[in-house]
Amino acid sequence: MLDTKTTTAPVLILLGPPGAGKGTQARMLEDRFGLVQLSTGDLLRAAVAAGTEAGKAAKAVMEAGDLVSDEIVIAILRDRLADADCASGVILDGFPRTTVQAEALDALLAESGQKINAAISLDVEDAAMVTRISGRYTCGGCGEGYHDMFKQPAVQGACDKCGGTEMKRRADDNAETVASRLEAYHAQTAPLIAYYDGKGALQRIDAMGDIDAIAGDLRAIVASATA
Repeated sequence: MLDTKTTTAPVLILLGPPGAGKGTQARMLEDRFGLVQLSTGDLLRAAVAAGTEAGKAAKAVMEAGDLVSDEIVIAILRDRLADADCASGVILDGFPRTTVQAEALDALLAESGQKINAAISLDVEDAAMVTRISGRYTCGGCGEGYHDMFKQPAVQGACDKCGGTEMKRRADDNAETVASRLEAYHAQTAPLIAYYDGKGALQRIDAMGDIDAIAGDLRAIVASATA
């Protein structure tokens, strides 16, 4: 477990495109190091549900069909970081997405004497990501996951787990949409890679291999960054 006696809680960032495994790896790091995963979507939903001032502002913007501003996201993150469960450290997943957001995050953390301990980039090959994501589908009954190439049910069209025959595929899990999402990710993230590299906080991991091997590389980085 992390040493909670340190004066500042460690802050880690996971960078990576859709399908790189950020969510899976973040949950494993939570369990291993006592960190709290904070994703932008979850933060917004929780703030709206709690009815905080920032949450009310976010709700009004979303109901109008607009994008929530960086200022509102930072205000929500400020509130969340003050919660007791974040005292052991956090993993940010999905924020920041731009250098403007990264600079705002640095300013927020500086208020409490904190900084980014490590920005970890999960590096993957675009072509492999298109194949990985566009081939996914799930059982409509139990949610068991399958893949056109990597994990097909033993009996075609029937779920191994529950026997259900209704399979579902996300509308945006197609090659064209995935390629577009990857292009947008690289356009936004390339400056972030340079930003954190310039601060000496960037770490890169080859995320094309085995999940356990990737987890081992991540654990070593986190252990060193939070020592």
